[in-house]
Amino acid sequence: MSQESVLETQSLEKWFGGVRAVAGVDFRMRRGELRCLIGPNGAGKSTFFKLVTGQLRASGGRIIFDGQEITGRAPHTIGRLGIGIKNQVPSVFEGLSVAENLWLAARLRHSTTGARVAVEEMIYRLNLGNVAKQTVGTLAHGMRQWVDIGMVMAQRPKLMLLDEPTAGMAAEEIERTVELIRVINSDASVVVVEHDMEFIRRLNSFVTVFHQGRILVEDVMDNVQRDPRVREVYLGRSRHT
Repeated sequence: MSQESVLETQSLEKWFGGVRAVAGVDFRMRRGELRCLIGPNGAGKSTFFKLVTGQLRASGGRIIFDGQEITGRAPHTIGRLGIGIKNQVPSVFEGLSVAENLWLAARLRHSTTGARVAVEEMIYRLNLGNVAKQTVGTLAHGMRQWVDIGMVMAQRPKLMLLDEPTAGMAAEEIERTVELIRVINSDASVVVVEHDMEFIRRLNSFVTVFHQGRILVEDVMDNVQRDPRVREVYLGRSRHT
C-alpha cells in the first residue's frame, strides 16, 4: 500500500449465494481525499461500504486501511483504528440533548476532559449552539443528521464514511451539508455514498461509479456525467428499472 493511501482494496469480492455483489474491486483513496461513490441500485456500492466498515465479511480479497489489513475485522475494531461511519438513518439518542449525544460519542475515544473539549468543538464547528441543550427528538430531520455527523466527528476518525447524508433534507439543509462535509474533509479523508447528483457536483470531488459489482469509471464529475457508459447505466437508469 502506498504511504499516500488511506484506504485500498485488492480484488475485493462479496457473494450472496450465487450472486456476486462485489466483483474483484481494486480501489485506492489518498489521504485527505474527498471521494463520492455513485451507481444505480444494486451496483454494489452499499455492499462495498459495508465490507470496508466490517458490517459484512468479504468472500475474497483484501482491505487495507492506514497501512493495516482490516479484512474480516469486527466493526468496533475497525472503528477504533480510525474509521467513522454515518449511516443513512441517524443513530442518535432522541431522549437526550444535543450536547449529551455528542459527549457520549466523544467519550468512546477520549478521557472525560477530552470528551468535554470535543463536544465544545463540535458545537462550535457545526453551529449547534442554539440547540445544544435541546432534546434531539424535537429537532428537524436535517438537524438530527448534523448531530449524528457531529457524533462521528467527535471521535476524530482518520476516515469518515457517509451514507446518503442528504436523504430527506430540504434545499437549504443540503447546502449547509455541503459546507459541513468540507469542514470534515479539512481533518479527515471522506467517502460519500449518495444518489443526489447535484449534491455530488457541488462537492466537486473525484467520483467512483459502481456498476454490477465493479468500478465502471473514476473521474471528476463533469467527465463522469459526459461518459456514455455512465449515462447508460446510471443517469439513464429509469429505462432499466
